[in-house]
Amino acid sequence: MKVDCLIVGAGPAGSVMAREMASYGHNVLVVEKKQEIGCPKRCAEGITKHGLDKLEMKLHPLCIFGKIRGAMLYSPSSKKVVMEGEQMEGYVLERKIFEKWLASEAIRKGASYMVKTQAIGMKRENKEWKVKVRNVEGIHEIKAKIVVGADGVESKVGRWAGLNTINKITDYHSGIQFEMAGLNKIDENYIHIFFGKEVAPYGYAWIFPKAFSFNVGLGIIAKNAKMRAYDYLKKFIEEHKEIFENAQPIEINAGGVPVSHFTEMVSDGVMLVGDAAQLVNPIHGGGIYRAIHSSMIASKVANEALNKNDLSKEKLKEYEKKWNEEYEEKNKKLMKLRNFLERLEDNDFELLAEILEGEDIYALTQAKLAFFIKKVIKKPSLLRLAKKYLID
Repeated sequence: MKVDCLIVGAGPAGSVMAREMASYGHNVLVVEKKQEIGCPKRCAEGITKHGLDKLEMKLHPLCIFGKIRGAMLYSPSSKKVVMEGEQMEGYVLERKIFEKWLASEAIRKGASYMVKTQAIGMKRENKEWKVKVRNVEGIHEIKAKIVVGADGVESKVGRWAGLNTINKITDYHSGIQFEMAGLNKIDENYIHIFFGKEVAPYGYAWIFPKAFSFNVGLGIIAKNAKMRAYDYLKKFIEEHKEIFENAQPIEINAGGVPVSHFTEMVSDGVMLVGDAAQLVNPIHGGGIYRAIHSSMIASKVANEALNKNDLSKEKLKEYEKKWNEEYEEKNKKLMKLRNFLERLEDNDFELLAEILEGEDIYALTQAKLAFFIKKVIKKPSLLRLAKKYLID
């Protein structure tokens, strides 16, 4: 089998890449190792309406399992800060439907899919890639002019292509999530975020409402934690009996979340998109928007490269350049903010809950840091950390 573009992985990044490349008229094949696209999920499934509008993406109504007005943030002592407004409105998706819908859209444009088909190795010969895949029919070889790694945080495509895809262990959060039914006394118009070293060290816990269930999870830096993520989640549930007294899990998911982007995204005839390039937001770990956006940028570069028959690393680096023009400066500021937040003690979170309004927190998540010093000027512990980690 020979194709113009082989995409490994059928998550949001892979299927959007497939849709775009097929729309350009290229011969596209997507291979997905799982037997079902969209399952299992490793995601809280939230995305803002503002983000979807920027992507010019109109969701199929069946993808939406919850509509959100904003977020409620809780300090360790349960002080609450509410984030509302147009920028915070959004949806909680059902990934099992959302990803199938994206794949269906790609297929409608002409892309081909092979599920329960795992890429097991690849090599470059005569300016094309030969990729071995294994499925129920045996082992096959697929020749491709360009291979797109959309195979998630454990991506092998980048490693096979010789890219440096290694980050520090502290740049990965260990995540665990239950989908639960039967929660009480929780406002379903908001997502709920809980902070504290005893809640989720170097991370946070969350409750995301869906149509008839809730995503309940947390992320931690395992290296710096006293317990497993699973133990922290059980403890969180036990300590909020008013919410979880009658609740039961109906699904459990776990996985790593990359919170620091490495720099190499392309090689000769290879591009990495989404989690394979570790493109999540380093503050909240959200990845759906950036995964889709990365594929939209990458597809434009890949289309031009195929049309010019130039799949060199130098040509494909236009994708990396365009990504950095959009995100590099913002990411540097967000990494500073992350370093600051990871050094806060519980009493510091309490101080922040006292002095920050919802719009302040939103500004921070958008890498607007300058105003923050004025906010903490009368809080010595916060001011010291802010000067050390937020100011050049």
